[in-house]
Amino acid sequence: MENQLTIVFEPAEEGGFTAFIPEVPGAISEGETIEQAREMVLDALHELTQYRREAAMRSKGPRALVEHIAPAF
Repeated sequence: MENQLTIVFEPAEEGGFTAFIPEVPGAISEGETIEQAREMVLDALHELTQYRREAAMRSKGPRALVEHIAPAF
């Protein structure tokens, strides 16, 4: 199971599902169906990653080296 992320779906009391990615704090969302919850949590993952990348680029030192990699998932 290396190089994989996990989505956990939990039924919500009010209906639908809460979904989160335990390997990525803050990647959480919800949807009426599992399919919708999956789509929403993946969108949250994308937005969170983009936000964290932009924040890191603003705070890096002027001599920092930056390397872009493709995830091996």
